[in-house]
Amino acid sequence: MSIAKRVQQWATFARQWHIYDCTWQNPFDSAKLISRHLMGKQKPIYHPMNDCGDHVVVINTKEIALPGDEWIKRVYFHHTGYPGGASWTLAWQLHEKDPKMVMQKAVYNSMKGNLQRRYTMQRLHLFADDKVPEEIMANVTNQIRALREVPQRLDMIDKETLDNFPSIMDYPNDYILR
Repeated sequence: MSIAKRVQQWATFARQWHIYDCTWQNPFDSAKLISRHLMGKQKPIYHPMNDCGDHVVVINTKEIALPGDEWIKRVYFHHTGYPGGASWTLAWQLHEKDPKMVMQKAVYNSMKGNLQRRYTMQRLHLFADDKVPEEIMANVTNQIRALREVPQRLDMIDKETLDNFPSIMDYPNDYILR
């Protein structure tokens, strides 16, 4: 076997480390993308019973954006296992308690039918902000591209760019705004 083929084979079977930024991303669309890498579906050796998935580091989970009024309408169910232990929690309440939980539940639910999803979830590393330990960042070799472009806030744009932005119309000097 040539050296190039040996390296290609090693790269196929090795577990890669990916990083994904959740800033202003829909957690349910992102979960499909993340679960694809966790399960190893992008690899040519993928098989549902083969554990060939990669590690995924997800940052900025507190900055997720649910569509529409999902924050107040989406409900998460939990049962303690004891009688009367059922509880329903709104998405915004769950996110307020633990900013990583909505993303974790979205990824877990996106892997329905995966018989090994409990073990696959162990390769998911969630962080509420962009502070990741150095021992984890040393392993990261790939970045997963975000599904949506993050819009730039007006207060973050420099004054020169705002002044040079073309205006739709020039108001007369005696124009009064009401």
